Amino acid sequence: MNNSELHSFLEENHERYNRPDFIPSDPISIPHQFSRKQDIEIAGFLSATIAWGQRPVIVRNANELMRRMDLAPYDFILNHSAKDLNQFKTFKHRTFNGMDCIFFFKSLKNIYSKYDSLEAVFTGKDVKTAISLFRKTFFSIPHPSRTQKHISKPPPLSPSGGGHGRGSSGKRLNMFLRWMVRKDKQGVDFGIWKTLASKDLMCPLDVHSGNTARKLGLLSRKQNDWQSVEELTSRLRAFDPNDPVKYDFALFSIGVSGSR
Repeated sequence: MNNSELHSFLEENHERYNRPDFIPSDPISIPHQFSRKQDIEIAGFLSATIAWGQRPVIVRNANELMRRMDLAPYDFILNHSAKDLNQFKTFKHRTFNGMDCIFFFKSLKNIYSKYDSLEAVFTGKDVKTAISLFRKTFFSIPHPSRTQKHISKPPPLSPSGGGHGRGSSGKRLNMFLRWMVRKDKQGVDFGIWKTLASKDLMCPLDVHSGNTARKLGLLSRKQNDWQSVEELTSRLRAFDPNDPVKYDFALFSIGVSGSR
């Protein structure tokens, strides 16, 4: 299809899935259970962290995390004791296990003891820098080496602040940032963070969305890495420079099969 047809196709599928009835079956339903900013971002961050595999399983396990936190994630993060963490030793979602979960809570407590919002540690001139600096802060306290794999690592920053190398696609963090930053009248994404702008977001990329993007001619690279994220997002900006990642809904919708 030509560019005009592709644009129409993306817009049609974006409008089809960027609507409230999309929420219940998606991991974004977890933070939608809350109204306080900190509860939303903690629930969103934890849900995005385990958002790979079958969507019903992701939703079920993310809900289980919230249940074990007494449906009050911000209060739990601030006030949990070592004894409170014992119940999470048995938590498991694919390779994310109890050890990882407990460290995540400790790191979040460290961050919230210093900042009012998780937004404060996603800072930088662009999303790549923001993710890199967040990752550095997140692992600034003692941690199991195995847990590092659960926070994606974009290309390393050069002294000038740029990146080089392929790096991780950062799918789950880019999805989390979409949830927190994007805002429109549909109300699926929250738009509660103002430090970053929708126009600067990067499109979440995984095996499914990557394959779809290649079939549509939006992505030429075979690898699902940060360079591919940049290529795909650049193509999407040609259709909407102010909100390129809204087309994440469209790329996801093409192959809806229960997986994210």
